[in-house]
Amino acid sequence: MAKKVEVKDLLEAGVHFGHLTRKWNPNMAPYIYMERNGIHVINLYKTVAKLDEANEALKKIAASGRKILFVATKKQAKDIVAEKVANVNMPYITERWPGGMLTNFVTIRKAVKKMASIDRMKKDGTFLTLSKKERLQVDRLRAKLEKNLGSISEMTRLPGAIFIVDTMREHIAVKEAQKLNIPIFAMVDTNSDPRDIDFLIPSNDDASKSIEIIMQQVTNAVAEGLAERKSEKQAEKEGAQEAPAAAKEAPAKEVKKKVVVEETPAAEETAVVEEAAVAAEPVSEAAATVEETPAKEEKPKKAEKAKADDLTKIEGIGPKAAEALVSAGLETYVKLAQADADNMKEILTKASSRMAHLDPTSWAKQAQMAADEKWDELKEWQDKVKGGVE
Repeated sequence: MAKKVEVKDLLEAGVHFGHLTRKWNPNMAPYIYMERNGIHVINLYKTVAKLDEANEALKKIAASGRKILFVATKKQAKDIVAEKVANVNMPYITERWPGGMLTNFVTIRKAVKKMASIDRMKKDGTFLTLSKKERLQVDRLRAKLEKNLGSISEMTRLPGAIFIVDTMREHIAVKEAQKLNIPIFAMVDTNSDPRDIDFLIPSNDDASKSIEIIMQQVTNAVAEGLAERKSEKQAEKEGAQEAPAAAKEAPAKEVKKKVVVEETPAAEETAVVEEAAVAAEPVSEAAATVEETPAKEEKPKKAEKAKADDLTKIEGIGPKAAEALVSAGLETYVKLAQADADNMKEILTKASSRMAHLDPTSWAKQAQMAADEKWDELKEWQDKVKGGVE
């Protein structure tokens, strides 16, 4: 497990420096420690607590297999974010934010596919059949697409979450994520509005050292989630390989027990009746355990399966919404598929007023596909609709 950041480390990186007092947002008051020389100072103890909370949520999203989109277009952040995020193989935007990146994702995917088609043209020789002017135009188009969308070429569906550096600058990204109910993680300075953010990290979003230390912690959490997912898949694969071997060994054990039972009458001819009775007792116990064992093993497996359903795979359900639904007893895809949309809306509103805007009308449909294990069909449906809203 990665080492947790301490207040001293954040202090040295200048994470506590906010903006001028006249530029502050009053909603950031709970996260401000004091004012010094006309500048607000951020409470780093709250920063550490919020950072741990955000890291835990990011770890769960990464472990579920969903992508996390990182957005940082300001000069002092773009290189740091590109370097750190590339290490965990997540998509990122460090040039300008393409309008409709999330709300018009189908069109963005077409642009990404255009890059792939140009690459195929160069491989199969079609590119050489074009005139010199056409080749130059295609090369320029390819370079432009690579610059703006190259980092999201592997993102085939809407992300499970979005991480933003400077919400004031990336306000369009915030609005699009809100519209599609995508959880928002962000570094929030004293001049920003924290009410729009699901998981905020109060911090200096202008200094490169501050951005670097926060991004290091965040990407470490994502890396842990990915490693956890990999180990789970490996364990499942090993379990699947061991199952046939266990099935072959089971009949052999039963035969041995039968042999013991059959030998007992023969022993009675030459032994005392009392000894035969004593010898018969362990045989009956062994037979009983052989018969009882499968019944005992089946129950925990069913319980594990009921707890294993990850509701965040349903488009529109974030970590907090999933937690609220599980607490209300809708912990499996089957139960969610049978639930009423109005009932789910009521559960979310009671859990938090910030989730009152969520639209659960399509969740039952998605949950039914997930319950039937039609993952390809679910993914195709989610790619076509916008954020799970038909």
